[in-house]
Amino acid sequence: MTDQQYDFGLVGLGVMGRNFILNVTDHDFSAYGLDNSQDMVDRLKEEGAGKKVDGTTEVTEFVARLSSPRKIMLLVPAGKVVDIVIADLVPHLDKGDIIIDGGNSFFTDTNRRFSELSEKGIHFFGSGVSGGAKGARFGPSIMPGGDKAAYAHIKPIFEAVSAKVNGEPCVAHLGNGSAGNYVKMVHNGIEYGLMQLIAESYDLMKRGMGMDNAAMHQAFDSWNKGRLQSFLVDITADILTKKDDLTDGDLVDAILDKGKQKGTGKWTSQNAMDLGIPIPTVDVAVSMREISSLKAQRVEAEAIYPHASTSHSELTVEELEQALFFSYIVSYAQGMQQLAAASEEYGYELDMETIARIWRGGCIIRASLLEDMRKAYDRNPKLQNLLLDAEIAEMVKPLVASAAKVVSFAVRGGIPAAAMSAGLNYFNAFRTGRLPMNLVQAQRDHFGSHSYERLDREGVFRTEW
Repeated sequence: MTDQQYDFGLVGLGVMGRNFILNVTDHDFSAYGLDNSQDMVDRLKEEGAGKKVDGTTEVTEFVARLSSPRKIMLLVPAGKVVDIVIADLVPHLDKGDIIIDGGNSFFTDTNRRFSELSEKGIHFFGSGVSGGAKGARFGPSIMPGGDKAAYAHIKPIFEAVSAKVNGEPCVAHLGNGSAGNYVKMVHNGIEYGLMQLIAESYDLMKRGMGMDNAAMHQAFDSWNKGRLQSFLVDITADILTKKDDLTDGDLVDAILDKGKQKGTGKWTSQNAMDLGIPIPTVDVAVSMREISSLKAQRVEAEAIYPHASTSHSELTVEELEQALFFSYIVSYAQGMQQLAAASEEYGYELDMETIARIWRGGCIIRASLLEDMRKAYDRNPKLQNLLLDAEIAEMVKPLVASAAKVVSFAVRGGIPAAAMSAGLNYFNAFRTGRLPMNLVQAQRDHFGSHSYERLDREGVFRTEW
């Protein structure tokens, strides 16, 4: 063993960890890895042959090989594992060293770790990383939150390894404490919504419009060349061309229709309710994954409640594209409003233009629409809801009729389009100056003496009904 000191340390040498650490070494930084599996360490050495990278299974050796202040990133499963790794590292660290959690940790856990480590003089960052294994290797979107002064030590590395759009790195210091993990959580919530919207579009084309996989591939591929250009639409087009190695058919048709989840969508939905911010597209996307898990019951119910027939000529691919684009805009608008509310509630000091900017490349929800969003927040940094921006409004207005037609078509055909419907109803409620909540308030006062306010005068009122 030599005395060489390494610029960057990474704990967790699975696929994501190895890809990220190799990305670091591609940009002229040296890196040292730690994993409790010798096999993972050996794989890093094999894949990193000729690069300034090495690894070990020993914590003491790992920490000793890092230059000061030590910059250590964790790419391990969220939850207790993060606390275990931190507990192993801390006895060997010095004041001023930096630990970066790159996983999908719940933001309150990040706040706790931030406080505990601050007391020991150690800087802690919750830093979401989006882009999957390929992104980690060739350029992800990175969302760090923590002490701004300490960020200066990791900024050169993060900016080098991140995705670039027009030469701009898809990373920025987002705010205090758990700001980075919170932004990544909402990113994942939006991701849930977009995936559900695309799945509903696929279902409408397949069952409602009678299109085969080849025709659907052409539709998604065409959409990806236009205003719906996005990573998720792009990979959907690819998925529809993949043949099954085990049968003569297409792979997508052989995959079980039971969605799984790791919790970030649910966290987004739960916290939005805590903040009093409506995000029905995400709420429904989480619910649809839960409904999908009831496979046996769904098959039984289908036999009891047969679907009505629909005319394949009632809907066009162009109208469906318009409805999906409308739903995309509304989904992003919900997520961004939640971020703005969280920033105020938790003191993150988030900059919405910056978030839209770093999401344009590398991450799973990257889309050309994010540049329009970035411009909207650049025009008005205090924009309360994306739908209130004049230029976004001009994009939305021509789409509303098609969104309504698609949802109506789905309802009449018994095809679940819950996310599209939720987004449309959110929009319709948001653009309605007077909702029927006056009746709900009267009901609450009638049965529970909860009181109400009036339109015509100030004060709180109670009535003996």
